Amino acid sequence: MFKVKEMFYSLQGEGFHTGTPAVFCRFSGCNLWNGKEKDRMSAVCKFCDTDFNGTSGEGGGVFDSPEDLASAVDAFWPSPNRGKKFVVCTGGEPLLQLTKEAVTALQGRGFFVAVETNGTLIPPPNLDWVCVSPKAGAEDVLKSGDELKVVFPQGGLDLTRLAKRRYSHRYIQPKDGDALEENTRLSVDFCLANPEWRLSLQTHKNLGIR
Repeated sequence: MFKVKEMFYSLQGEGFHTGTPAVFCRFSGCNLWNGKEKDRMSAVCKFCDTDFNGTSGEGGGVFDSPEDLASAVDAFWPSPNRGKKFVVCTGGEPLLQLTKEAVTALQGRGFFVAVETNGTLIPPPNLDWVCVSPKAGAEDVLKSGDELKVVFPQGGLDLTRLAKRRYSHRYIQPKDGDALEENTRLSVDFCLANPEWRLSLQTHKNLGIR
């Protein structure tokens, strides 16, 4: 059984695949915050900007099997099928639910399957793309992947240590919120001083899309 907050079709707004059309499948629940505003400041991750609780969003629901989930995702891709089908499994923390069987079912529908995870859980081995966004204070058990995306600044994260891990691409992304302008300046300065990192911006927010 899979609990999904929402599904929608949009452009990937950040990281390596910025600008790529994708179906977003946002799984319910997270292991670093319960999603309740009253508990935010006691959570491990205090800066999440996403509603991931419940199944009430567009395309959300409870799906009994991997095939049911894959069918629901496939319904959001433009018909007739054109281009490379791409799904981003996100959350919350998608690896609390995403299974090898679900990935296989999505791939059976022709999808390139990506996950965005906080790195505290080991992913299914058959994913096509793994993006890790570590959080200060969380035990990161996943130490390699396709993409490392650090929300910046975060006190307590050792970026020198993270840069040595086996990731094909490394990104610094300014933390959103009241200090976004300052965080963007700090992120730019960091990337200039540390050219093994690249800058990622949340372009979907600038464009006014999801």
